[in-house]
Order: sequence, then C-alpha cells, then structure tokens
Amino acid sequence: MDVEATPARLSQEIIATKSMLERSAKRHNFQPDRIAADGSYGAGPFLAWLLNRDVTPHIPILDRKHQTNGKYDINHFQYDAERDSFSCLEGHEMTLRRVKENDRIRSYYASKETCGACPIRKTCTDAPFRTVTRHMDEHARQTVRALKHTSAHDESRRRRKKVEVLFAHLKRHLSLRRLRLRGLKGANEEFLLAATAQHLKRLSKMVPS
Repeated sequence: MDVEATPARLSQEIIATKSMLERSAKRHNFQPDRIAADGSYGAGPFLAWLLNRDVTPHIPILDRKHQTNGKYDINHFQYDAERDSFSCLEGHEMTLRRVKENDRIRSYYASKETCGACPIRKTCTDAPFRTVTRHMDEHARQTVRALKHTSAHDESRRRRKKVEVLFAHLKRHLSLRRLRLRGLKGANEEFLLAATAQHLKRLSKMVPS
C-alpha cells in the first residue's frame, strides 16, 4: 500500500504516479503490467514514459485540438518518418522548421511559393503558407490510441470504477473532504492512516467468521 500527497494541480498527478511506480519497483520489486487512469493522465510524455517501462497505459489520450475554422486538419496530411516531413493533399513536402522542446512540439512548414500557387489553398489555410505540428511523443500516443477498443482496455476501465468508489468512500465515510494537518507531510500522514483503515476494513470482510 502506498500514498502520495501533492498540491492540487493536475500536473502533479503525473509526478505522483511516477514516484509511486518507482517506489513500488524499488521497495517491492513490483511493477504493474498495465495502468488505468482518466484523461488527465493522457499526456504524451507520460504515456511514452510508461511504455518505456513496459507498462501498458489504458488511458484516454489528452488532445488539445486547435480550431481549424473548417480548414483541413492534420489528418489530411501524410507524415514520412524517414524524411521527418509531411506531405499535403497536393503532394508538396512540408519540412521541419521549428522545435519547441518545452512543449515537445515540432512544426512543419510549406513554402510560401507553393501555397501561393495551390488550387486548394482556400480550403487549407488563410495564412501565406500552411503549417502543421506533431508531438514528439506522437508514436506513444498512437500506440495508446490503438489500445482503446481492445478487450483488455475495457476490462481496465471497469476495474477503474471500483477504485473510484474507494476514493468516494474515503471522502464520505473517513472524513477526507478536509484535512486537519498542515503541509504535504501532514496530508501524506492523513492519507496513509485513512488508506490503512480502509484496507483493514476490507480485509476483515474477507476473513471467514
């Protein structure tokens, strides 16, 4: 059993999950084969981190799709992994021009001359030239996306609901709606005590009377 208290920010949930998985492997030489979570855990870097550790993520992909105002989206462009470039519907190559390491985004641009003479430009972009972006962890995102309709994914989703019931029980019956101790250390101690009490209660029901 393990707990990890964090500040109330979504980004901290992934950090806490990594810490708990690493701690479990170090202390108990245990690593799960798969992990189920909601969409807030579906960021590309975290999915890639799990796959690199041979943990199968049954997690919805976190997509923040940009508005295209009726123009062609990225699904209309073909990616060439060998050349690390895209091709548009007219067959013109879009080369890598910009990399944002912090956002883990790579941007590919068509030339101004090519777009200027393109017969379908009005349905593609209002800008002087078209750009498309690709996540650095897109391979991991595609791998996880392909798992969505598998029976194993469905089973993980059903099991996840049982865990969410336990969280609701902690809030409602073990008074974890508000914490009494200050700081992350105090929160961690309260979480650990509450989780211990909850598990002991569940174990007692498994023992034959």
